[in-house]
Amino acid sequence: MFTRRSSFNSKRSIAIAPTASDLQRLRSTVTYGGNPEHKKNRGDFGLTPPASPRRDKTLCDGVGIFKKAVALKLLREGVKRGLVSEQIRNVFPQNIWAVTAEGVPLEAQLENPEIGTYHGYPMPENDAFRDKVIKKWQEFS
Repeated sequence: MFTRRSSFNSKRSIAIAPTASDLQRLRSTVTYGGNPEHKKNRGDFGLTPPASPRRDKTLCDGVGIFKKAVALKLLREGVKRGLVSEQIRNVFPQNIWAVTAEGVPLEAQLENPEIGTYHGYPMPENDAFRDKVIKKWQEFS
């Protein structure tokens, strides 16, 4: 049975006013690695193991993300729109958020603070932070 999280990191916050130059630099340096725990279908992510879905994790499959290029594009679009966290590790934000064309909010977590590699996943429906992400995403349009 799927165990639904009932609490989320309450310290998450979207950075207030990152500079355009900081966002441009970040956008050109972030990379996407992926995490097999969020994959049922291995896609082209090149992960080891290729897929190892956990019942308590949201899956990228559910929102149709099977290509690394699509995940990277969403990650970089999140940066472009300023959906980066206040919390910084090395020079990279701990989280970056994006929203799919279908309106599903995604959260990416920093995996490697030395080179700026992230893995992401759809935000659970019971995560109240989803609304903030969607609102900020729509403000950019």
